Amino acid sequence: MADNEVTGRTGSTRRVFLSASAVTAAAVPFLSGTAHAASGSALARQDPDPDLRALLRQIDPGRIQKTIERLVAFGTRHTASSQTDPVRGIGAATAWVTGQMQAIAATSSGNMTVQQQSFVQPVSPRIPVPTTITNVIATLQGTASPQRFYVITGHLDSRVTDVLDFTSDAPGADDDGSGVAVVLELARLFATHQFPGTLVFATVAGEEQGLFGSAHMAAQMRAAGNDVQGMFSNDIVGASQAWDGTKPDPRTLRLFVEGIPTAATGSQIQIMTLVGGENDGATHQLARFVTEVAPFDLTKMNIRVIWRRDRYLRASDHVSFQQQGYPAARFTEPRENFDHEHQNTQVVNGVQFGDLIEFVDFDYIARVAAVNGAALWALATNPSTPKGLQIHTTPPGTLSGTNLTTLSWAANPESNLAGYQVVMRETTAADWTSAIDVGNVTTITLDISKDNVQFGVRAVDQAGRRSPVAFPVVAA
Repeated sequence: MADNEVTGRTGSTRRVFLSASAVTAAAVPFLSGTAHAASGSALARQDPDPDLRALLRQIDPGRIQKTIERLVAFGTRHTASSQTDPVRGIGAATAWVTGQMQAIAATSSGNMTVQQQSFVQPVSPRIPVPTTITNVIATLQGTASPQRFYVITGHLDSRVTDVLDFTSDAPGADDDGSGVAVVLELARLFATHQFPGTLVFATVAGEEQGLFGSAHMAAQMRAAGNDVQGMFSNDIVGASQAWDGTKPDPRTLRLFVEGIPTAATGSQIQIMTLVGGENDGATHQLARFVTEVAPFDLTKMNIRVIWRRDRYLRASDHVSFQQQGYPAARFTEPRENFDHEHQNTQVVNGVQFGDLIEFVDFDYIARVAAVNGAALWALATNPSTPKGLQIHTTPPGTLSGTNLTTLSWAANPESNLAGYQVVMRETTAADWTSAIDVGNVTTITLDISKDNVQFGVRAVDQAGRRSPVAFPVVAA
């Protein structure tokens, strides 16, 4: 195959036209030997950084166990429990997590800061009186492009079956001591490293009452103009088996992502649907990126991506970030046991169930941490997702549609950028199947019909590290 041709699945060839500026399709120069569709090197999996492999080997199931045991020892972490009791309740748990985060930050040479983000939540169906809710947020400042943020959360609060019962013991080992343990363990390991992008490790509260803590955090980040390019909620990530008679599945982690992006409304949803983007929102690209950079041979975990915002009748803290227009997803264990979730005491077939530490698999949680760690490392190290990607239905100088495809985007801010790749797939394919290296340009015109395939663009740095894919919107 000649380097200046694109071979399609049918074996036919199409010439590739490239442009470094938005000019008419007829005037686009033909560049031979510089770009071709590839299903090999351009799509080959990115090799994990050796330093990442070393970091993941330091994930400590024993430390994770001690974290969850300490959280359970607070008796209850219900949002409405005591804020002042030094040993029991959400106040004592928040103080302990804050101390842990501050100790971790002390190892970061000043690169990590810790804050308690508190606000008063008014009365709601699950908040009987105005209640102070506190998030604990550790921020590891980025170096080269600190304006892009990547967030990981676990929710600190717990509950029993009666969501208004704030006095009974609510151990919350799995829901969501497991997620908090992942956040603290990764904060500990990442604190001594530096990354181009900014990483945020947070425990949020008020989740069981209506996602209040994460909703406040996401709204504050949006109000500050923070460019959150990826967010993961770790909620119920502790059990490798469901204790309901089904076969254990200790090597699977579910990743829930939304369907049609719900941050878009009205005509935006209609336009995205018309161009076939119902499986191509920013959250879907985030999920595809995670499966690439957190493979089984690195994390010892299979990631089962589910194109659904969350389980039926359920929502976690990623939804708060989705509602602010941020790409966000939820990690959770392979199969929940709804019979014992949130129960402080229940006996089934002679076995006592509950959200108890006895039913948590610490080695499984360590592998969940490895998936999160691999994703965060790559996101904060690799180039940022290209901005402003548009597909032009009527390129400049034309009066009607065309069988050519013109894409344009804003230049990435990274100083070590090598260029960009246009990725493609059939509309029926689940993931990208071919890629074209197009160089360090911000506009390209291809002699491939935009009506037949899906297109995306990702940035590539000089080390070959690739960003998540950006999906185009239709140019006005």
